[in-house]
Amino acid sequence: MKIGVLLSGSGVYDGSEIHEAVLSLLAIDEAGAEWICLAPSYNQHHVINHTTGETMPETRNILVEAARIARGNIKDIEGFDSNEIDGLVMPGGFGAAKNFSQWAFQGPAGEVNPVVKNFLTTVMKAGKPIAALCVSPVVLAKALEGSGVQAQLTLGTDKDPSPYDIVASHQAIASLGVSTHEKSINEILVDEKNKIISAPCYMMEVGVKEVRANVKMAVDKLIEMIK
Repeated sequence: MKIGVLLSGSGVYDGSEIHEAVLSLLAIDEAGAEWICLAPSYNQHHVINHTTGETMPETRNILVEAARIARGNIKDIEGFDSNEIDGLVMPGGFGAAKNFSQWAFQGPAGEVNPVVKNFLTTVMKAGKPIAALCVSPVVLAKALEGSGVQAQLTLGTDKDPSPYDIVASHQAIASLGVSTHEKSINEILVDEKNKIISAPCYMMEVGVKEVRANVKMAVDKLIEMIK
């Protein structure tokens, strides 16, 4: 069994959330499956100095940056045969909202990059399950807009501490035709019909131990769906 892990760079503020990405690889390995790291090969929106939060005057390629997490073992999604994987995990991080899509700047109006959109819709049309972690459900919501697929997704809950406005985030993806549900860090949302799993992870104010458990829960359910 092979599980794709779609990365948007390397670093929470301008790419993939590294904890969520590595914990996804660990959970896949623990389940006895094989992971295949994937990324698009175009420049990320910008580069952030993670010690100051300031934008840096340089450009970086998403795939080249994501290769840091993958220890160099990564494939370009453009031209990649989705038949090589049985399911897909999408870690969060601002790269999902900045590099995969324009969500961070335009909200629901922000389009998904065509290469990423084509890859995601191809995986879904093939009936392969997707586990969307943290903020990455916004990419799925936008990619599915107008497709007739009414996905069920979560970005967390406003009942527990969060650094983000969960209510507003849910309203935003609901405007795209998504059915939203509140889930805590101890829960995942399973959309059996569309084979989508979503998990709040770092959308909530939590530590790495809680994120580890949430990621594992999502990956284990993904593998159960495949079987």
